[in-house]
This record gives sequence, C-alpha cells and structure tokens, in this order.
Amino acid sequence: LWRLGYCARLLKTNHFRTAASNTSFPAVWMLLAQHSGTIPGLFVVVKKNTLFTMPQTVEDKTNPELYLPHPGVRGMTQLNREAFKRTLVVPALKVKKEIVHRVLKSLKQSVLQRPGLKRVVEDPEDEDSRFVILDPHKVLEFSLGESEQQVLKELSVPPEVCKYHLELSYENFKSEEILRAVLPEGQEVTSGFSRVGHIAHLNLRDHQLPYRHLIGQVIMDKNPGVTCVVNKTNIIDSTYRNFEMEVLAGENNLVTKVKENNISYELDFSKVYWNPRLSTEHGRIVGLLRAGDFLFDVFAGIGPFAIPAAKRQCRVFANDLNPASYSWLLHNCQLNKVHTKVKAFNMDGRAFLRGPVREELSRELPLLGEEQKTAFHIVMNLPALAVEFLDVFRHLLVGEPCSPAGLPTVHCYGFSKHSDPARDIQGRAEAVLGTSLAGRCSTFLVRNVAPNKEMLCLSFQIPADVLYKRPCP
Repeated sequence: LWRLGYCARLLKTNHFRTAASNTSFPAVWMLLAQHSGTIPGLFVVVKKNTLFTMPQTVEDKTNPELYLPHPGVRGMTQLNREAFKRTLVVPALKVKKEIVHRVLKSLKQSVLQRPGLKRVVEDPEDEDSRFVILDPHKVLEFSLGESEQQVLKELSVPPEVCKYHLELSYENFKSEEILRAVLPEGQEVTSGFSRVGHIAHLNLRDHQLPYRHLIGQVIMDKNPGVTCVVNKTNIIDSTYRNFEMEVLAGENNLVTKVKENNISYELDFSKVYWNPRLSTEHGRIVGLLRAGDFLFDVFAGIGPFAIPAAKRQCRVFANDLNPASYSWLLHNCQLNKVHTKVKAFNMDGRAFLRGPVREELSRELPLLGEEQKTAFHIVMNLPALAVEFLDVFRHLLVGEPCSPAGLPTVHCYGFSKHSDPARDIQGRAEAVLGTSLAGRCSTFLVRNVAPNKEMLCLSFQIPADVLYKRPCP
C-alpha cells in the first residue's frame, strides 16, 4: 500500500503537473507497474480491462466521405433537399428479434450511435430477424474483434458481419455537415447563431454571403422553433445600439418574446439591442442587490437589469436614449407588473446622470444613518463608450461626503483588445476620473467578444474626493 501511495504521488507529480501532459492510460499503468514491482498482476489486469471497457475511438480516416452528403451539392446556393440523398454500405448483424435488446446492451460500444438513424431495422426477407446496424468507424473491414465475437458466441449469434445498404437523406445530416458539403472546400463554416425567441441571428463572413439564403434555410430546418433567420449587415450603431439586418429565411416578423432568468421580455429585434449571451451577467449584477437598494441603469435597453431589480423590491431609475428601447422598457415593466417600481427616462446618459441621478443621490445620501445599509448601484452597460461617461461623476454632488459605506458603486462595462484587459480598462477609467482606483475596484471578465477582444465589467465605489465638491467657506 505504501508503494501504491508513492506511485500515485509520483504519477500526479510527473504527469498532471502541467496542462501539456498527454499521457495515455496504458502508459500511466505501465509507469505504476515499473515503480510497484511487487504487484504486477494487478496492473496487467487493470490494463487489459481498461482497453476493453474504454475502446479507442477510431478517427474517420479510412473513409473521410462517410456520413457526408452527396458530393454533387458542392457550390449549391438554392437549397435542393433531394440532392443530398445517398446510399452507404455499412456493417450489420442479423439477429433474432427476441435477443435484439441483449445484443444492443452487450455491443453498445460497437453499435451505431448516430442521432436520427435507426440502430435496428427489419429484415425484409425474415420477419423473425432484425438487422443491428454497427458503427463503421469502429467495425473496420466488416470484421468484429475477438471480444465482440466472444460476446456473440455467448448469445448464440453468428459473428459474421453482413453488408447493409443504408439510405441517407437531407434529414439525416447535421447543419454543419450540410454547410461544409455546400461551401467551397477549406472555407470556414458558420453553423452557430444567437437565438432570440423565434429568431436565429447570424454574423456571416464575406465568403459566406453568396450562400446566405441557403444557410438561413438550413438553420431554420435543423432548429425547431426557429421561424426567422437574420444576418447582421452592419456594426452596432453607437447611438441607439441596434444594427441593420437582412432576413435570410422564414417570416419577416422581428417582434419576438424571450425569457431570461425566469422573466419574460418582448421586443422588436430590429430596433433594440438584445444579447442572449449576457443572461449570466444580468443575473450576477442583480444578485448583488438587496431589497431597498437603489439601481440607476444609465443604458437600460428593454430592462434586463431594471426589471429583475424591481422584482427584488429595489428602487429603480432606468434610462435609454433609444425611443424604441424606452417604449419596450415601459411595455416590459407593464408585462412584469413592476411599472409602479421603475421610473423610466428617455434621455442622453449624461443628462440622466446630471439630472435624475444627481437629484436622487443629493436627497438620499444625507439621510443615511450609521446603521442604515441601503446601497446605491449605477450600471453603465454601453461597452463601446461607457468609460467616457465616467467624467460626469467628478464633483457631481456638492457638500460634505457621506459615510464611505454609502458611496455609490459603479458597474462600468467596456471592451479591451489589450494583452492585460483588466489593467487596460482600469487605467482608462482612472484617466477619466482623475484618480487612482488601485485597491478600490474589481474587474470581472464578462465574455470573449471576438479574437483578442474581451468584454469586462469594472466595479468600484466612487471615491468621495471625486464625487463631492466641497463648498467654499
């Protein structure tokens, strides 16, 4: 046992110290056997069982065209589903129907596992038998291994593998396989998209545009519930945070309904900004709030911060410059029955901070007692420009500073292409505020927007010497 513990520690040190290690299981057991010396039989058995229960997956190098659509679809720009049909010869076992379930269970590593294809099919010449389709990636040259043959022998099943003609059609192929077969060889394939209600939102590259309508139709076919596919045709406008889009397939209906963190929202996707990838971040910020806290949402959109905050009994001030976003914000407040708890504004961000926010802070901060734990949060989710708005906080209030615990907390979002994005966004914020935030802020990585481009959230309490302008004696 002592030797075994020593070997385990040695194994951990030598093979799992770095992420670059790529030691296979057989090699690991051989290493342990070398250092154990006294119990080689144990490792021989384990090695043998490991190879049997965890068979190595054979890469599709023997037949690279297996499961691919008919090669004649290359270059297609108008979808023709019939052109994707093809017939493949795959390995199969002829089995009595009474023991099909036992065969499937015993040969589960070798049986075909591809979604959408039947593993068991009827034998047209023998109603008492069935064909069990095997995975051609694992049953090479129509021959089973010794272990599989032994299993069949115990079940009284002939081990001979026959050839079965498998019919494949458009419905059997995945969207990525279809697009890879259609687009020119070597070109990047886009099968990912953002789902916004019934809308699938794509960001196609230039080389994919000639195939955009086919791509849209394939995405709609392969994703139940998607009835409209759109492609962004320009970058997000910095004023209203929306973008032009082209409908590639389906109905031209861009008014949709989404659900995020158990809250429903309705919106016109062509006129407002909505990103389903920010669901976790919305929940993270709202999770910081307690009943009675204040939330000032400077760039509120349709309310993904404001509405859940209001449901937590917070006092919410929400603003957006885009008239469409403001309209949908009001609509969603009504939809979620928080319209009496949210004060909505349709103003420029600076005007909102210098107006309603300053008025409310000037009224509430002096009332804070030593025991009062009301917190003030200011959310600025406009990553392209929010850092530039931080100068508004310089001497926003006049008078004696409140207690440090009552100083408002800002959650400012920004993009960074810097090698150290956290240091970059903190440095930019410090330059605008005119003070150091060292030891007084935290940075949270929200998501990777593009290669070498990160979205971050910088959170900090506004320093008193920044926020307050002391009156002259």
